[in-house]
Amino acid sequence: MIKESIALIGFMATGKSTVGKELKKYLGKEYKFIETDQLIVEMAGKSIPIIFSEDGEDKFREYEVEACKKAAKSKKAVISCGGGIVLNKVNVENLKKTCHIVLLTASSKEIYNRVMKDGKETRPVIDKEGPMKEIESALKQREPYYNMSAEIIINTTDKTIDEIIGEIIKATMK
Repeated sequence: MIKESIALIGFMATGKSTVGKELKKYLGKEYKFIETDQLIVEMAGKSIPIIFSEDGEDKFREYEVEACKKAAKSKKAVISCGGGIVLNKVNVENLKKTCHIVLLTASSKEIYNRVMKDGKETRPVIDKEGPMKEIESALKQREPYYNMSAEIIINTTDKTIDEIIGEIIKATMK
């Protein structure tokens, strides 16, 4: 089966949304851009930080499974997946049916710099006392899941969006 969609996975601030939007433009009008986190917000009727604070992470992960199923059914899509999507193998199995799974990585220092630019309060996973320590800890915990899930791995540190898109296109068009 030819996989027409591309799912971008990776830790927060590795470039999934930014690269995904530009990749969709590169691929053309017939492609759509989907963010699983946006689908969750639409389903829940509230922001992700509020879901975490009011309903807890378990409820968020339930929404995430539904969002992933919905996104994976889309034809010709670039899907930006939430950073924890790989923690549930059901999500990965759904994506693998229809998508090339591309892992975007970045150094912990680069992730920290990008997150602090956005404001750590927008990221519930690291809205804590020591964000750098939280980033390193979460990366260490999730890295095996990312690596098991990915078909293609691209480090985004110190690369332009065009360079990253070029690598994705080259790897997925084989």
